Amino acid sequence: MVKVFFNNSCNICRAEINHYKKHSDDSVEWIDVTNNQEAQKLTNRSYKELLRRMHVIQDGKLINGAESFLVIWKNIPKYNFLYKLFKIKPLFFLLNIFYEIIAYFLFLKNKNLLK
Repeated sequence: MVKVFFNNSCNICRAEINHYKKHSDDSVEWIDVTNNQEAQKLTNRSYKELLRRMHVIQDGKLINGAESFLVIWKNIPKYNFLYKLFKIKPLFFLLNIFYEIIAYFLFLKNKNLLK
């Protein structure tokens, strides 16, 4: 079982995750981190950290950021080609940079959730 922790209050995050939900099976559990103290306990991360980056727990290991997409793509057959493509180190490096930039601006846009 893979647990994906995402910010459902972010319109862009929600749209993307809802798309993945349509193509995934019961082996992936989708957990909204918005005001979710249980998510904080499961990940041992602060609310701010959970809002800042997507997190995944796979085989008891906490993974965050761009690498969490690799886990999602690997577990959804339709997107397995993205996993195979972006697990290549130079391409993952680019994905990671792109993810961090986008995630930062989405975090700033949704920072009001911390109040």
